[in-house]
Amino acid sequence: PVLPQLPALLGPDVPAAGVLVVGNKVDLLPADCHGHLGRLRQRVAAACARAGLRGAALVDIRLVSAKTGYGMEGLVSRLQRSWKCAGDVYLLGATNSGKSTLFNTLLRSDYCKSRAPDIIDRATVSPWPGTTLNLLKFPIINPTCDRIFRRQERLKEEATKTEDQLSSEEKKYLNQLKKQGYLVGEVGRTFQQQKSSAEIDFDPDTLSYSMDEDPRDLPEKHEEREEFTHNEVKDARWCFDTPGIVKEDCVLNLLTEKEVKLVLPSHAIVPRTFILKPGMVLFLAALGRIDYLEGEKPAWFSVLASNLLPVHVTMLSNADTVYEKHAAQEFLKVPMGGEERMKEFPPLVPQDITLKGIGTTEAVADIKLSSAGWVAVTAHAEEELLLRAYTPKGTALVVREPPLLPYISTIRGARIPGTPAYRTKKPPAFVENLRTTGSR
Repeated sequence: PVLPQLPALLGPDVPAAGVLVVGNKVDLLPADCHGHLGRLRQRVAAACARAGLRGAALVDIRLVSAKTGYGMEGLVSRLQRSWKCAGDVYLLGATNSGKSTLFNTLLRSDYCKSRAPDIIDRATVSPWPGTTLNLLKFPIINPTCDRIFRRQERLKEEATKTEDQLSSEEKKYLNQLKKQGYLVGEVGRTFQQQKSSAEIDFDPDTLSYSMDEDPRDLPEKHEEREEFTHNEVKDARWCFDTPGIVKEDCVLNLLTEKEVKLVLPSHAIVPRTFILKPGMVLFLAALGRIDYLEGEKPAWFSVLASNLLPVHVTMLSNADTVYEKHAAQEFLKVPMGGEERMKEFPPLVPQDITLKGIGTTEAVADIKLSSAGWVAVTAHAEEELLLRAYTPKGTALVVREPPLLPYISTIRGARIPGTPAYRTKKPPAFVENLRTTGSR
């Protein structure tokens, strides 16, 4: 979601410069049909409008994955066209939105001065001069006409490559990313810092010693930290990383660091679809629950959440017992820590939801269980469903209409005999700017 407090944080002067909205972690979402990225972009645009970002203030919307590199070269080009060197750029975003990964990826791209990555890397260990420990920055390269031309030539050349033409290391890294995300790209550098030739420095006296003495230790040489010169940064514009904004009503605020790592997806989400009849209940770990209370026909419930979170289906008559017995245990996994953990964890609170189906291949709505994930509900046309959804007290439960991935229930395998579950089916990965056919 787009942070609702964003316009207030930006202040009155920012619209004159403009805001570019980045939808990150797009590598995690499976493609439910052709053109799903265009639909995702429309959903982000609608969320921006609801948050008060529209018109001239909204420069563009970009869907990227800072982790896999998908869309990042396009983002760099857009940033260079929009701001050139007219002003500083600030990265704002919620905690756990991948903002720091985005900052680090931009740092190693053509958006940053060529000499900066090594210097900035060291600055992350100690305070950067003129900033706080939590406010990192790098100098933006001046996108002159010559640099833009050379960059475009590099991008054209790389777009003609096939996987067969990659080095063994590049292939290994690419295959690793393809297993982790559906959408993969590459972020290269056109402008590299010129490395000076290495000089061998030694003391001839240390190369010989008598049989009855040990070699003398070489005196330690304290490497001086490299810095920018005054001329390099006197007129520089900077890209700043800022501390993450904590989202209110978010289930992640209730979790330990270990639990958050299980809840936040780190690999592409594999959709899990179940067919439920009235009187059945679906648990997403111990963080969310959906009861199918009333309806004439079965309906499909597709879970989009971290692959590490368990999903369990039971009967309504058993649901309370299942939760009381297994919450904070391995069966439901999160939260973890047993009875002592549940004493401090807020109880699940219900919210009744009424939906009307629009067809067996298209979801009518998403039930968003705070930041634990969401469940897309697909039902027969005109079929009325009465559902009751639960999230921990103090967290947000949102019914999203229209759903983000309306055709997600079709991304499934065969029904598993004797169960309400379907076999999972992972869509193939797509690699941006890399020809899929090998050289013949």
